[in-house]
Amino acid sequence: MRVEIWSDIACPWCYVGKARFEKALAAFPHRDGVEVVHRSFELDPTRAKGDSGLVIPMLAQKYGMTEDQAQAAERNLGENAASEGLAYLTEGRDHGNTFDMHRLLHFAKEQGRQDELIGLLYRANFAEERSVFADADEHLIGLAAEAGLDAGEARAVLADPARYADDVRADEREAAELGANGVPFFVLDRKYGVSGAQPAEVFAQALEQAWDSRSPLQVIDSGDAEACGPDGCAVPQN
Repeated sequence: MRVEIWSDIACPWCYVGKARFEKALAAFPHRDGVEVVHRSFELDPTRAKGDSGLVIPMLAQKYGMTEDQAQAAERNLGENAASEGLAYLTEGRDHGNTFDMHRLLHFAKEQGRQDELIGLLYRANFAEERSVFADADEHLIGLAAEAGLDAGEARAVLADPARYADDVRADEREAAELGANGVPFFVLDRKYGVSGAQPAEVFAQALEQAWDSRSPLQVIDSGDAEACGPDGCAVPQN
């Protein structure tokens, strides 16, 4: 069974939702039969590279609240993160363009290190004092190496804005086709969708339901069709 997760590194609920999903997956009896793939979704795809700013003023302006209210909202998010065992900085964080991070995640997927990298990106963005958007390329290269990727190859990916750009855009088009207008968005075997950072219990129920509803392969065999097997191939008879 495949679980696809559309998310953005700038999304705090994606950070929390990943932890809740993983809690459900860890307790799932068939977890070894589940493949998890992370898909790209930019919350602000029009944001220019290098354009960054503090989170609190952005939240206040975007949602029409005071900065005190925005700070309270961040503290609430911090409490939710802490309940999942996640560190979360409620002050001083910044935000910016995440396109290069998504490109790097597609590179990591090819190397089998995607989950490791996305976890490090979340940690860097939400739990560490150093900004993931300031001095972005060098920081991202360091995180890629920490995830087990070749630093030189990661540097080459970041240096070429065309690499994996089509993959990111394809993910985003697919999200729109599936009706996802926000993240996190979880798709289980292309049959069930779970929107938002649901409690672990909801993810557990979705995993069970998706697993139980898998359709067994229906084989059509008249019994006399020629085929090849371990013992050789059928020889036509005149």
